[in-house]
Amino acid sequence: MNSEDLFARAKKVIPGGVNSPVRAFRAVGGTPLFLVRGEGCRVWDEDGREYLDFVGSWGPLILGHSHPAVLEAVSEALRDGLSFGAPTAREVEMAELLTEIVPHIDMVRMVNSGTEAVMSAVRVARGVTGRSKLIKFDGCYHGHSDAMLVGAGSGALTQGVPDSAGVTAGAAQDTLLAAYNDLSTVSALFEANPGQIAAVIVEPVAANMGVVPPAPGFLEGLRGLCDRYGALLIFDEVITGFRLGLGGAQEFFGVRADLVTFGKIIGGGMPVGAYAGRRELMGQVAPDGPVYQAGTLSGNPVAMAAGLSQLRILRQHPEYYAQTAENAAFMAERLRESAKKYGIPLRVNQCGALLCPYFTQQPVDSFAAAKASDTALFRAYFHEMLSRGIYLAPSQYEAVFVNACHGRQEIEAACAAADESFAALAAR
Repeated sequence: MNSEDLFARAKKVIPGGVNSPVRAFRAVGGTPLFLVRGEGCRVWDEDGREYLDFVGSWGPLILGHSHPAVLEAVSEALRDGLSFGAPTAREVEMAELLTEIVPHIDMVRMVNSGTEAVMSAVRVARGVTGRSKLIKFDGCYHGHSDAMLVGAGSGALTQGVPDSAGVTAGAAQDTLLAAYNDLSTVSALFEANPGQIAAVIVEPVAANMGVVPPAPGFLEGLRGLCDRYGALLIFDEVITGFRLGLGGAQEFFGVRADLVTFGKIIGGGMPVGAYAGRRELMGQVAPDGPVYQAGTLSGNPVAMAAGLSQLRILRQHPEYYAQTAENAAFMAERLRESAKKYGIPLRVNQCGALLCPYFTQQPVDSFAAAKASDTALFRAYFHEMLSRGIYLAPSQYEAVFVNACHGRQEIEAACAAADESFAALAAR
């Protein structure tokens, strides 16, 4: 059995042959890898090939694959049972831990994915404020709930239009779009919709257009606009949570959010999510308040065990954050140097343990700038790196995740592979 055979079989019974679109390799071409095992910073596919992994299950595996302490915690939980649909002690321990390490949150509600967390946080914002409209940013991804699948239409200040078949105009009409890193577009929306906007939701670091850090004053400006107009500020920390720092983006940037959402990182990579905020906001969630949300698998004991183990290790080792940021910065600079040596146009954005190479000569500080990069060149680069045993996300618009399991030896190996890849691209 190999990846090609499995993909052929999968396409007959699974849409596109995958259970999440980016896995299909449509953006880069070729056959997706079917993985069978991961250990530390390495993964192996069905064809028996080994790769240095810079995807890390799209972010949550800060400690790497199959960390012994996490596996032991999961094994212990499995012996007690897979699911109860009833409260367990681990849920309480997780909520207590999160409120201790994340600034400005008093209460947490566990859910099953980042999509569900965002959907629920938006409902809280609307329920608390009594307003219906929401501001999001073009190019920021907040899961696949209907109100979040909205494109920019004819411009950043237009009312949202559905960006997916099956999403009705009614579901999208209350989602307003602004331009990331452009406060004037946010201010204009508030002015045009007085007393109607419940919340602004943002990825503190836009990590679904590659990696675009917030411009100086941008997040602070959002906080000020929300305070001025009586709206809530929601940080979508599915990517940045516990990765930029133990306290997430609020700690890293020193900006307070009213509500925060988390994803799979809370479960150490297992299916889980959460939303959290101040007591007066979260106290509006059922059964204490009128904002309804429920889920049989919420707070699943096995996922809680995995997440608790990983978060406790991260809390015990704050040096991991400096280490991963240093390695990411080193990698980014080496990529720039190699690309320059071979005459390859390249910009590398880096923030903490996140980085992204863009094949362009222009700064990438917005979604429009990210889309202007040479995706055909990225496609060639991706396959050059893959052929050298480096597994990157199969899309220009995803992050490279540097994890604590990546030592300097692994970073050097990836940089050497990039140098060879740039040389190959220059020779074409």
